[in-house]
Amino acid sequence: MGKAKKRVLIVDDSAVVRQTLSDIISRHPGLEVMATANDPFQAAERLRREIPDVIVLDVEMPRMDGITFLRRLMAQRPLPVVICSTLVGEGSRTFLAALEAGAVDVILKPNLATRKFLEESSIRIQDAILAAAHARLDRRRQIPNEAKLTADAVLPPAGRTAMAQTTLKVVAIGASTGGTEALRVVLEALPPTAPPIVVVQHMPEAFTANFARRLDELCQITVKEARDGDSVLPGHALIAPGGKHMLLTRSGANYRIEVKEGPLVNRHRPSVDVLFRSVSRVAGANAIGVIMTGMGDDGARGLKEMRDRGARTIGQDEATSVVYGMPAEAKKHGAVETEAALTAIPEAIMRAVNHAASRIKA
Repeated sequence: MGKAKKRVLIVDDSAVVRQTLSDIISRHPGLEVMATANDPFQAAERLRREIPDVIVLDVEMPRMDGITFLRRLMAQRPLPVVICSTLVGEGSRTFLAALEAGAVDVILKPNLATRKFLEESSIRIQDAILAAAHARLDRRRQIPNEAKLTADAVLPPAGRTAMAQTTLKVVAIGASTGGTEALRVVLEALPPTAPPIVVVQHMPEAFTANFARRLDELCQITVKEARDGDSVLPGHALIAPGGKHMLLTRSGANYRIEVKEGPLVNRHRPSVDVLFRSVSRVAGANAIGVIMTGMGDDGARGLKEMRDRGARTIGQDEATSVVYGMPAEAKKHGAVETEAALTAIPEAIMRAVNHAASRIKA
């Protein structure tokens, strides 16, 4: 017998959206639509009869908005919820409010403009629902990876040519499901003297600017959404913009950011593998790589490339990962030098920075 499909309840006041989401979910072999509801009251009635594995929830609905329903649900019977809305695409703070209320992830409603956009929206929606279904449940369960592009699609593998010397350290962090909260914990604990930090958090476009602004309010370091050509500076963290790949480049001894278009890599854009590969090429042993909570294996190969070129590497442990997928795959590839609990990662980063500095001086 095959594995049971994950059952999904869709809550949205638009019949067109409910049908589109139903079609997208039903096309995935591991998912099925349990039911649909056009508002939270219908959803609550349905939940009295049966419980889904995941709820996909709109924000703006009649009679009760989705965030209010989410808060009530989490207070009474916590279930994995993925917020699916157009409001977040307008740069509102709905994204942060949804995560604070207990949503596992937030995604944009499917883009019907072109076939390519619809296909990419479908991939993101399916992956978010699958990740939510496994969040905080059986963390040992593995999801088979589907065919996908590697970092080669954006940045060819490094050759054997020697790179110009620099001593500036840089920290590269990759995360996915559960990563928004994990990043807050890590970045809040880092001192203003921290080395430059570059981050890929799997997140659609229009979310990352507000996310970065929120982190900037909370952290001692400066946090902002990265722009093409940005300098990578000590005491600063740059978050890859949603919908674009981010690479580390170098001009002389100084690091810069390149933001570029490109295909989905490991089913993601931005991709952790793309960032990590670029870091391995231009920073080598001056880099520290960190891979944190998330579904799938994005970043595992890139982190191994970083370690092979002398970087120090850290993986979040299973006990503190919302989904122990990406760190587990990196560990399996031999990419993780040190495994650490979430709250221990900031100290591990600074220890790795100091160790790298002393090693280079020696």
